[in-house]
Amino acid sequence: MTRSAGLDPRRTAALVRKEALQVMRDPSSLAIAFVLPLVLLFLFGYGVSLDADDVRLAVVVENPTPDTAGFTATLANSPYFQVTELRSRQEAVPLLDRGAVRGIVVLGQRFSADYRAGAEAPVQVILDGADANTARLVQGYVQGVWSTWLTQEALRQGRSLAVPVVAEGHVRYNPQLRSRNFLIPGLIAIIMALIGTLLTALVVAREWERGTMESLMATRVGVGEILVGKLLPYFVLGMGGMALSVGLAVTLFQVPFRGSVAALVLVSAVFLLGALAMGLVISALTRNQFAAGQVAIVAAFLPAFMLSGFVFEISAMPLPIQALTTVVSARYFVSSLQTLFLAGTVWRVLLPDLLAMTAIAAVFLAIAVRSTRKRLD
Repeated sequence: MTRSAGLDPRRTAALVRKEALQVMRDPSSLAIAFVLPLVLLFLFGYGVSLDADDVRLAVVVENPTPDTAGFTATLANSPYFQVTELRSRQEAVPLLDRGAVRGIVVLGQRFSADYRAGAEAPVQVILDGADANTARLVQGYVQGVWSTWLTQEALRQGRSLAVPVVAEGHVRYNPQLRSRNFLIPGLIAIIMALIGTLLTALVVAREWERGTMESLMATRVGVGEILVGKLLPYFVLGMGGMALSVGLAVTLFQVPFRGSVAALVLVSAVFLLGALAMGLVISALTRNQFAAGQVAIVAAFLPAFMLSGFVFEISAMPLPIQALTTVVSARYFVSSLQTLFLAGTVWRVLLPDLLAMTAIAAVFLAIAVRSTRKRLD
């Protein structure tokens, strides 16, 4: 059967209308576009955090004095710790062994005497190193509390604290150092990679299973008209899911959005087009819903989660893996969303990301055209 040349506006509009009506009658498409983002945002938004808040800490005070009481109170008043005060290491070590506390701070017998004499008054910190990231954070927090207490004591006694260098910190883009502000924009990119691919992969594969694609292939419509008819309704649906995700990020999770809405729509549209095209390729190759779903998760979700910089820093990966990330569209979408949310519309960051996503989308669209053929073999 020969293909129709070009895109006939009437046939294309009819295909788009037919697919839009199918979307409205299909609960699974609406669930993928709107329910799945809600579930994933709630799970990851509240479940994934790189902050160490309310860390359970045991403080061993071997010789209670006003100095040890002051330092212990400073630890207890910190938002980072839940302090349990003990009198011996023998009481504290079993708590660390069974995970009841994440660290032990030991104030020894000569803590006050050494401090009053102007000598070192060492504070021993014993940490649970099973979670190396949390252990490093707790160590830094304890050192910060120690410096704060020394400064407060020096001011209270009317003397200056001898500090050779004073570093004045200034944090840009995320002054509160909330890991959620960094993670939620990346999570939106992961969600869009998954739902964009699933929307076309599952729905079109189901049409192959039911035989409706064969009926469509028997008509005069061309491949381009079929692709536009399939892509446009799910593109609108995916952008609706994107709007829902961004709205939840700003209102529910209180993530600031400093960029322009137009730039957000542009980068989202380009990324979503590539994800939908990938779904079309998967559906044309598998022609089975179960297989299409499995391939979509492996080909879209896992690379987006592992290789996009969402959780794992790309610069810390081995060089071959860093090279592999350059063909993962989610890498550039994560970068674009984090820039738009936290820094604003910085085109010197957005333009390279946009060009890379455009190139990847063009590749998948070309593959989709070649893999969608008007024949039934």
